[in-house]
Amino acid sequence: MTRTWRALAATVTTALAASLLWVVLSVPLTPLVVAVLLVRDRPTDTHLVIAAVLGLVSAGLLVFLGPRLATAVAVVERWRLRLPAASPDPGAWRALTYTLLLVVVAPPWLGVMALAGALVVSTPIAVYHRIATANAIGDVAGRLALGLVLVPVVLGLASVFASGHAAVARRLLGALPDPAEARLVEVTRSRARMADAFDAERMRIERDLHDVAQQRLVSLTMQLGLAKLDLPAGSPAAEALTSALEQGKALMAELRDLVRGISPLTLRELGLRAAVEELAAGSPLRITVDVVAGRFAPGAETVAFAAVSEALANTAKHAATGHAAVAARRSGDLLTVEVRDDGPGGADPSRGTGLTGLADRAAAAGGRLLMSSPPGGPTILRVELPCAS
Repeated sequence: MTRTWRALAATVTTALAASLLWVVLSVPLTPLVVAVLLVRDRPTDTHLVIAAVLGLVSAGLLVFLGPRLATAVAVVERWRLRLPAASPDPGAWRALTYTLLLVVVAPPWLGVMALAGALVVSTPIAVYHRIATANAIGDVAGRLALGLVLVPVVLGLASVFASGHAAVARRLLGALPDPAEARLVEVTRSRARMADAFDAERMRIERDLHDVAQQRLVSLTMQLGLAKLDLPAGSPAAEALTSALEQGKALMAELRDLVRGISPLTLRELGLRAAVEELAAGSPLRITVDVVAGRFAPGAETVAFAAVSEALANTAKHAATGHAAVAARRSGDLLTVEVRDDGPGGADPSRGTGLTGLADRAAAAGGRLLMSSPPGGPTILRVELPCAS
């Protein structure tokens, strides 16, 4: 029902706009009307010359005022119909076409609706008059039935007119699709899909390593341990098994660290704060962690953790410092993660692919990666990510 009343209101305001437009157009059209009347009533040579001059004046006014009036009408109609501003500009001819349709097509349609509406509105008065003048019951009932039947007709015509008007306005006055912008949107979506597919593949690899490779390696080390118990101590075979057992344990530790780096279980189950604290506990650096509690969008948490992990690994490898600080704050729908160390600075992202890959992942997630590392330090890596859930 609300939609019907909105359509009726839009129809009424369109009628007012068309009426106002006709008032404005009366200025350039008045000389043309006078010329037509002169030729019709007094077709003399003098009057023909005067009519020709008046016609030229009218045509000149229309040529001069037409495009400007059409542009003004387009601006007002976009505001009235709540259409987005056209970018790029759809062209004056589209605004002129819309203005002509509003001038030529709208009045007849609105006239039919106005006539039907007048019959509906006048129904109570007409029925009362017929009753007061003792008309036949058939006349009273017929007039009442006509008014009642015309109510849904008027509302239906208003809905059809409003829908058609909105479609024409969007087509002629709405924003045209920008091919470059459309390609950019598609590239952005494609990059986001690739990042999602990459994260899904990383999780699959993590599950395979954890559930298959790691479990088989555990079983292998247990069998080596049992086999060692059956050999005499100090024998060459026992020493070989001991060496194999130690290598198996070392490989298990490396595989465990690899799995943790690919897709940390703590990150998935407990969130960013717990995962960063776990990362800091296993780091050779003294790390101050100040991460806001709470969960964020999975994509944002993954990228944020990857940034912290990469930054701390670089700090431990290249920076001559034993301390780093990790901070994460949420402001509205933006998650900001910052890693800072007091090393000598001078970090160059172009010397490795880690930070470049992180920047690409942050961009694919709708965020950005910033880095400051002047000579003498400090080095600050900052990641800003949308985190609306």
